[in-house]
Order: sequence, then C-alpha cells, then structure tokens
Amino acid sequence: MEVRTLYSIIIPLYNRPDEIKELLESLTQQTYPNFEVIIVEDGSKKDAKAIVDSFREQLDVHYYYKENSGQGFSRNYGFERAQGDYFIVFDSDCIIPPDYLEIVHREIHSRKLDAFGGPDKAHPSFTLIQKAISYAMTSQISTGGIRGSKRAGEKFRPRSFNMGISRQVYEEVGGFIITRMGEDIEYSIRIEKHFFKVGLIREAFVYHKRRTNFRQFYKQLHFFGRARINVNRFHPGAIKWVHTLPALFVIYCATMLGSWLIDWNFFLFQAGVLTLYTSLVFSDALARTKSLYVGFLGVGAVFVQIFAYGIGFLSELMRYSKVPELTRK
Repeated sequence: MEVRTLYSIIIPLYNRPDEIKELLESLTQQTYPNFEVIIVEDGSKKDAKAIVDSFREQLDVHYYYKENSGQGFSRNYGFERAQGDYFIVFDSDCIIPPDYLEIVHREIHSRKLDAFGGPDKAHPSFTLIQKAISYAMTSQISTGGIRGSKRAGEKFRPRSFNMGISRQVYEEVGGFIITRMGEDIEYSIRIEKHFFKVGLIREAFVYHKRRTNFRQFYKQLHFFGRARINVNRFHPGAIKWVHTLPALFVIYCATMLGSWLIDWNFFLFQAGVLTLYTSLVFSDALARTKSLYVGFLGVGAVFVQIFAYGIGFLSELMRYSKVPELTRK
C-alpha cells in the first residue's frame, strides 16, 4: 500500500515578488499532488501578497507577513505553522522541476531518510552569466564537489536552497539557531549529531538562478567564506581541507606579485600553473555547457567565486582569532 505523505514547502521571501511568481508557477506543475506551500514574507517593503493570492485556486498556499528576522528564523516561522510530515525548504530564486516531489517521495521512503538535500542546475532560460555562475557553483574543478558531487571533498550536507527534514527531526532537533552566515550548514551538522539519516537525492535537483551579475555573485560568495568560519564557532572541526583551498589560492596569487619583483623564474613557474588551471576550467566549462560564451564566462565566474570566498574566509578568520566566542549575527 502506497504511503501518502503531506509535504510542507517553506519559502522565506524578502523583496522578491517576481521570483516567487516563477517558483509558484513551477509548483503548479508537480506530478505529486499532496503538498502545501508556506510563504513567509520577511518584512519586505515590496510584498508579494497579491501574487501569492493569485495562486490560491491552483495551490494550497498560505501567506504570512512578519517583521524582518533573516532567512533562518523565517524558516522556523514556517516550520511552526506547517502541517506536513516533511518540511522542504527552497530559496525564492529557484524553479522546481515537475517530478521533484515524486522523486523525493520515492527516495525518502525507499531509503528511509530523515533529512535530505538535492543539487542545483542551470535552466535553459537562464542568462549566460547565470549559466556561468551555475557552472562555477556545481563544478568539481571549482568547488571540490561539496554541493552534491559523487567525488566530493567532504561529506554531503543539505543546503537551504534545496533541503528537507521530517517532522520528527524538527521536533527533536528544533529549527535554525542562527538566521544567516552558514545557518543551513550548522543545522545539517546538528541533525547529524542527533543520529538522523541524511542523504543526497541526486535526481531531486532544482534550477537555482542565484545572482545575475558578477558583482552580486562576489558579495554572495564573500559572505559564504565568512559563513564557514562562523559555523566553526558552533561546531569546532567543521572546517575541512577543501574549505581552505580558496584562501590558499588567494595567498598563492598574492605571492605571485612578490615573486615578480624578487625571482622572475619562480614568477614564470607560478604563472604557468595558474595558466594551466585557467585552461582546465575553460575546457571543463565548455564541455559541460556546450557553449563557447559560457565557457569564457565560466572562467570569470570561477575566479570571482574563489577570490570572493577566499577573501571572506580569511577576513572572518582574522576576526575569529580576535573574537572567538559564538556569534548569532
């Protein structure tokens, strides 16, 4: 007999009414029908109530407006009001494939998962820059596969753009204890420490639009680098070797400036290694995206990603050495 499960999809929203419209439109196409949608408007000045209301005949959708508290605590607000057996969290800039819930339903019951996460991909409608950014965030050669690759440099942990937990997990572990700066990683580690079964559902991907230009992408990844240090405040040892690579890359490039003045031969060697890596990134981006333009942009996206994350990591590490106590900012 088939198990019927109610899923509560929780989406925090802040000043992005156009994004939520696209996400809700994708949810109307789900092949698994047993779900509700909870939109938590986090103190937005540009609210999406009218847009959400326009979907009430197509979806079991609930809209809440609250004072701004950040995405983590807004998800908690949604958890408290959810009726489902499982809670699924999406970012508002995602598009959900029609068979997403059907895949999740099959996998969590066959594998007996208490919590899960899925990867992200680029949608055909994305701009070239969005596709390049998507490549940078999902490629083994740029992230070490930590966001869902089979050959990841660390244990997979669900991220809040595409993650789900059972009601039992929420009741025993609670919700997010920080509202930003690595709140999803901290939550995933806490779930693991309670011995719940967590798994990657590789087929349950979402189309994640992320940022639309490199300046926004830099700011986001700089924040991610800082967030990794913040998570370590709550869970010492959470920083693995793969997380230090962007910072080491930044230091490597900085030393090139010194070697250019001191030792020309060593500078040429360093420049050769950097050129080789650039060529590998371009070849990989071209092979994966089948686009010459996205291949070139992918190189730029990877370098923006690495430098932003590395600089954010180093800056927060310096701050951490001065202020080691827990932070909830």
